[in-house]
Amino acid sequence: MPKIDIEGLPVRTGSTYPAPHDEKVRGRSQVRLGDPSGLTQFGVNLVRLAPGAMSSLRHWHERQDEFLVVTEGNLTLVDDTGETPLTPGDCCAFPAGDPNGHHIVNNSDGPGAFVVVGTRTETETGWYSDLDLKVEVADGKMRFLKRNGEGLDDT
Repeated sequence: MPKIDIEGLPVRTGSTYPAPHDEKVRGRSQVRLGDPSGLTQFGVNLVRLAPGAMSSLRHWHERQDEFLVVTEGNLTLVDDTGETPLTPGDCCAFPAGDPNGHHIVNNSDGPGAFVVVGTRTETETGWYSDLDLKVEVADGKMRFLKRNGEGLDDT
């Protein structure tokens, strides 16, 4: 199945972020392109952003590379250096271990979209630049914690 029927794939909305952080990515949807195609070594997602939406909380990965290419609209990369406008054809690369927290936002009045490709690793730790939050991934499960490793409900 070399050609992917994007319209026939399920659209995922919502977030795995714990409340109240899940509200921050309303307006984002994604379609997994790699999984239904049988890819196992890296993930590929088509991410669509409604006006005012963000792709994720600003983050970086310890072990996983990310690469994206904008396919629609006028988007903005927000990272530690500031804001960078993005238009169709623009690409961004985020090497594993680089603590430059990033995300994509749609500050325009129209829709935006990008395709993101990322490494798959058995375990991963992701850090959220603007919050006392990190995520640990193991055995296919995500666990959100404070930066010091305490659970979010610990006092």
